[in-house]
Amino acid sequence: MRNDVRSKSTTRRLGFLRVPLFRLLAINLGIGIALAALLVGGLLALNPSGLRDLIFADSSPGTALGLLLFGFVVTFGSTAMGTAIMAMGQREVDDDKPPRGTPTLATQPIGRGVAPAGRPR
Repeated sequence: MRNDVRSKSTTRRLGFLRVPLFRLLAINLGIGIALAALLVGGLLALNPSGLRDLIFADSSPGTALGLLLFGFVVTFGSTAMGTAIMAMGQREVDDDKPPRGTPTLATQPIGRGVAPAGRPR
């Protein structure tokens, strides 16, 4: 009986991973976090303008690194997630045409003799 309760709660807790949109956002957030960590590591390795020396000369370098990493995680994580959401509507194949054919612009005559639709002259 106790195992049944545990398995149901585990299934319920991890059930959100089955939602495709949440999974897409979680994967892209992970990509953004990895890019942020890579960038912070690169900044520390390259030491531009003495940034690494400035951070580690502080009495609490963990706070400075945490804030720097947090800023990059927010930036790159939201960028990766937003890019994934915006790319959802794109077709996978470039040769694929829209289902109703090629879109065309409709022409509308412009002049004094033509009244706008729905308005009497």
